[in-house]
Amino acid sequence: MSPPLALDIDGTLTTSTGSLDPRLFDALAAWDAPVVVATGKSFPYPVALCHFAGLPERVIAENGGVVCTPDTVRFAGDRERAVRVIEAFESRGGDVGWSDADLVNRWRETELAVSMDADGTLLRDVAAEFDMEVVDTGYAYHVKTPGVEKGEGLELVAEELGFDPAAFVAVGDSENDASTFAVAGRSFAVANADDVAKAAADVVLDEGYMDGTLRALDAVRDAD
Repeated sequence: MSPPLALDIDGTLTTSTGSLDPRLFDALAAWDAPVVVATGKSFPYPVALCHFAGLPERVIAENGGVVCTPDTVRFAGDRERAVRVIEAFESRGGDVGWSDADLVNRWRETELAVSMDADGTLLRDVAAEFDMEVVDTGYAYHVKTPGVEKGEGLELVAEELGFDPAAFVAVGDSENDASTFAVAGRSFAVANADDVAKAAADVVLDEGYMDGTLRALDAVRDAD
């Protein structure tokens, strides 16, 4: 049997233009072990991905702030404090960069995200005043509670599923995947990964985006 997987979405299951790579549907449907989608996106997005891929809703969302299995949903992180960070940031001239609809944050339960066009230095300075941290995923700045990580979420999901976290294989591309890589037994950074993810991974792939993820899955099959 194949090992369970923990897979990021953006930069990992997508094309270079940011759209979902359609090859993911066949690849994940054929995997004969649990697949956990671990992402910085707000909670509904990975749940929807699981739904349309025909997978049980095994999800780590919002950088570990939300952990979901078909039987339980758990939350960690102080969204209200993140709101105060954003309010202070905007009062000092910062711009979160989203439209009034703000579909990026509308359904977030535990953190808030700010556009990469925003003043990251100012945002980090303000967040520190509220004992919050900012994680740069390459797609947004995430204002989050320190200590809430994807890796912690993977430990919870693994316990729920009856696996040792070290049984998992993780694939990702960003600094928010480093904690997942630390918990999983094997980890792969796709070629487009940032320096933090590459340093944390066991293997840095030559291929990027979904090409890299498919290469990682092939390598795992060959090894097992």
